Formats: sequence, C-alpha cells, structure tokens
Amino acid sequence: MANHTCYADADMKKLLLLLQVALLGLSATAMMNAQSGGRVYELRTYTCNEGKLPDLLKRFRDHTMTIFERHHMHNVGYWIPSDEPKHSNTLVYIISHESREAATANWKAFREDPGWVKVSKASEENGKIVNHVDSVFMNPTDFSQMK
Repeated sequence: MANHTCYADADMKKLLLLLQVALLGLSATAMMNAQSGGRVYELRTYTCNEGKLPDLLKRFRDHTMTIFERHHMHNVGYWIPSDEPKHSNTLVYIISHESREAATANWKAFREDPGWVKVSKASEENGKIVNHVDSVFMNPTDFSQMK
C-alpha cells in the first residue's frame, strides 16, 4: 500500500508539472481569449470507465467544446497525462468563466442544453463514459500571465 501512495504522489507531481509546462506553452491567441478582469478558471479532471477515453475525446472534439462556447465557457486547453495508468483513462482541461456566479449559470445552461442532452445520451448508448469528475476553481495570481 505504501508504494501505491508514493506512486500516486509521484503521479500527481508529474501531472502538475505537465500542466504547468502546458500552460506556459499556450499560444498568445489562447491567452488573449482567456484574459479578462475577474475571470475565473476551472481545472477539470475526468476519469473514464475502462476503455471509454476515446469516446470522451470524440465527444469533446465533435460536440462539447462548441456547446461550452455557446454557454460562455471558454476553452483554454486540453491534456492527456503522459504516463500510465492515467494516460488511458484521464482527460484534464481548463475552461474559463467571467466569474464564479457566471460559472454556476453557465453549467446550468449547459446541462439543460437540448443539444448537450442529445449528444450525451447518444454517446453513452454503449455504457457510461465518465466515472468521476474533479473540479477546482482557480483565480490568477498577481504575477500570472493569464488574468
């Protein structure tokens, strides 16, 4: 068990380092789109059921990102962890909202969107895709390039 805990800590450190490097590599265009006073960022990690990550990626690529934008949820970046076991079942992404209050309203509108309801249902005809979602809201520091 102790080895599993150490492995999880090392895995998390690798994931955080990967995320930091990826954020530094964002293009100027993405940073311009994401910058705005009072903006809040949301880091989301989706853990998929076994074998379902390709289905989740297809859903995001073909539908979810567009529906997010329709509800004022701005796509900042999407990543897959480099190392197993998370490489096979995890999607990490960041979106931004005008504020925390806007985030609540955006998610409500997204969940009720008829297009999303249809896409979600159709994509899970062969079984539930996502096992677990972690969400962390983040505010930029005073020295952050993204505000």
